[in-house]
Amino acid sequence: MTVYDELVARGLIAQVTDEEEIKELINNGKATFYIGFDPTADSLHVGHFMALCLMKRLQMAGNRPIALIGGGTGMVGDPSGRTDMRQMMTVETIQHNCDCFKKQMERFIDFSDGKALMVNNADWLMNLNYIELLREVGPHFSVNRMLTAECYKQRMERGLSFLEFNYMIMQSYDFYELYQRYGCNMQFGGDDQWSNMLGGTELIRRKLGKNAYAMTITLLLNSEGKKMGKTQSGAVWLDPNKTSPFEFYQYWRNVGDADVLKCLRMLTFLPLKQIDEMDKWEGSQLNTAKEILAFELTKLVHGEEEAAKAQESARALFSGGNASDMPTAEITEEDLRDGKIDIMGILAASGLCASRSEARRAVQQGGVSVNGEKVTDISTAYSPEDIQKEDFILRRGKKSYKKIIFK
Repeated sequence: MTVYDELVARGLIAQVTDEEEIKELINNGKATFYIGFDPTADSLHVGHFMALCLMKRLQMAGNRPIALIGGGTGMVGDPSGRTDMRQMMTVETIQHNCDCFKKQMERFIDFSDGKALMVNNADWLMNLNYIELLREVGPHFSVNRMLTAECYKQRMERGLSFLEFNYMIMQSYDFYELYQRYGCNMQFGGDDQWSNMLGGTELIRRKLGKNAYAMTITLLLNSEGKKMGKTQSGAVWLDPNKTSPFEFYQYWRNVGDADVLKCLRMLTFLPLKQIDEMDKWEGSQLNTAKEILAFELTKLVHGEEEAAKAQESARALFSGGNASDMPTAEITEEDLRDGKIDIMGILAASGLCASRSEARRAVQQGGVSVNGEKVTDISTAYSPEDIQKEDFILRRGKKSYKKIIFK
């Protein structure tokens, strides 16, 4: 199986231009490709995961990735998939976020000896002369055609600012610059980026001639991948200070039955033959597949030692073992009333509930347990000795856990 065939088999390819030429470049390690990351936060999240895995996969096959950090485009904000305009960030915030991205990407991509590049589009976008840009780039874009792009159509009813309208031109200009500076001949992006990517391909060919190598590939589920980055409790970050290795492991351990094989194919580096065998698994075997997925992805992001600790702690939730790596919450003397703290107080103090009233509802609805025993009485209270004598595992719902510590 060729490299390109494997990408297709793993469900990573949705649309392409020039498929035969793309196959030739990728299969022979001749692609210099880029994927862009706008620094909207100080950590990457699991919505970026697919792109990072793809970059690693293609680099292993001899191709050269360019990680493009959007220090310039981040000043505008991508309107794709948005119902409102993004919050404007300061130059200092954008730079800080760019620095954080680089540290995290180095876990996936080898930047040594020119094997990969990390560049910031602020290097060219921030110094553009407006009139020169209009004359150089403007004639190659049709406003009528731009307005048919899905990313703009979604916003027309709510209002599309002229600021955001320029995003497609900026992203297209990125590809043009990367082609000229680094010989970048291919771009990857989510299926929600297709119009923007075509704009870059067409800009290169119109300005540099039809023989210019400029190709586009979109990832089948990058838009869905962005949704992967959100849970009911917030984003799932790659930064362990924002999402602990245990929480990261649990996120993947709790994917739906219908998604586990898809995630194994798209995100792990397990052989396809091994994953195809799991297609026959049913019932409790799917839980084993979820454990494999969670371990492999936690190992990829946080290392094998942290993955093993997270797996051990996750299993301890159901076996009563030592959940050493579980996220913790502290209870202090100030939280006690008459030497004890009731279940609603623990839920609120731990952050599993936002308030005592929310905690009351959670208990009354049967969604709270301590060490595997359901708690249904809101007056249930615990002393420091109760909390200290063994692992005190507080659980709300199926996916939210904390080990409670008294200090």
